[in-house]
Parts: sequence; structure tokens; C-alpha cells
Amino acid sequence: MLYIKRAFWTVFWVLLLSFLHYTLPQRDIVRIVETEVRRVDFGENSIFWAGADTGQDNTGVNRDVRFVNTVRKTTYLLGLIQTGNERPMVYRNEDTGWGWPPYFKLDSSNLQTELADNKSTADDPQWVVLTHYGWRNEVFSIFPNAVGVRPIDNPNATLIPWFNAIILIILAGLMLGCYRLSQWFKREKIDPVITGAQDGWDDLDAYADRKRAGFRGWLDSFKSKDKRY
Repeated sequence: MLYIKRAFWTVFWVLLLSFLHYTLPQRDIVRIVETEVRRVDFGENSIFWAGADTGQDNTGVNRDVRFVNTVRKTTYLLGLIQTGNERPMVYRNEDTGWGWPPYFKLDSSNLQTELADNKSTADDPQWVVLTHYGWRNEVFSIFPNAVGVRPIDNPNATLIPWFNAIILIILAGLMLGCYRLSQWFKREKIDPVITGAQDGWDDLDAYADRKRAGFRGWLDSFKSKDKRY
């Protein structure tokens, strides 16, 4: 039972942290190389795509998707420390509309123009901060979705995720509150019922013991009479 409990909580925390890592905004320092539009056929990974522009048909099996090709400054420790290296990175640019995740992004066309306006070359780089959510996975053709862009003068700047920190603190507070509430409910509502049931069972067991003792005494009284005869 202990192993099942540990496995359950391990799976729970892995899923929760993966969900938060995918959904919460992330920021990369990138140099935009090219913007383009590709025709995409959606397959088994369709859940990792957002949707067509708001107001357009989203029922087809394929559609045009905006992409932005970049060179990204690689980081580690949740993006707080740069490695000094660069690597190619491709983002998609899709509306999220009023669905999930709740970025309410309705301006992918305008964003594509901003992205194209910040294109640069390695000889004369223009670095930008690209805000996005999601993951990049080459095996399953999953691309993070860009939601904002702004130029930056210092490409080696440290980007502290204050928004994510606030959200995580709020979630931690809510989870702690729920835990405390569950402990109070268990202590005030469930434990008295269990204790009462246990006391009732103990009283019933003691009553049965008394009855069994009386019955044995009654039988023993006959054995004593048999010995006298």
C-alpha cells in the first residue's frame, strides 16, 4: 500500500509540474532569422496546436500556420543562467482565442509583422525577448507558441520569471490552504465518527465477552453437578 501511495503522488506531481511548465509563459533571448507560413497536416499531436485565427474555420484537417525561425541563447536553471552557446529554435504563431491556455491571444497577424520587423543577420544582430508557452520536440513536431516580442539591448541579460514566481506562490498557498482544510475536516468531522464507531465496536465486543462468559459459567455449573453425582 505504501508503494502505491508513493507512486500515486509521484505521478500526480510529475503531471502537475509538466502542466505548469507547458502552460506558464517562458522568455527566450533570440535573434530572428526568418518568418514563414507553412501548410500543416495535424496528426496525433494535434492537442499541441492552438487553432486557426479567431473568426476563421477551424474544422479542417490542415491549415496554414505562421512560424518564426530563430537562433536562441541557450540557458539552464530554468532560464536564469546563460550557457554562452546558441542553437536554432523554431516557434509557431497561433491565436489562442478564448480557449486554453488563457492568453487570450487574438493578434497573431500583428505579432507576425512585429517578428518580421525584427529580423537580423549574424553580422548585425538584433536580439529580442520572445515570450512563449509550450515545448519544442523534434520527434513529435511540437513547437512552442509565441505570444509576444520586444527588442533588448543586452543579449546577455538575466530574465527573472517574476510572473511565474507569483503564480507558483499563489498556487502553493492555495494547496497549503486546501491541505489545512482537509486536515481540519478530518480532525473535526471524520475522526469523531471513526472514534465513535470504534467505541461502539469496543462496547459491543465487551458485551459479547460478558455474554460468552455468562454462557460458559452456566455450562460449568452443569459440569459441577455431574461431578457430585
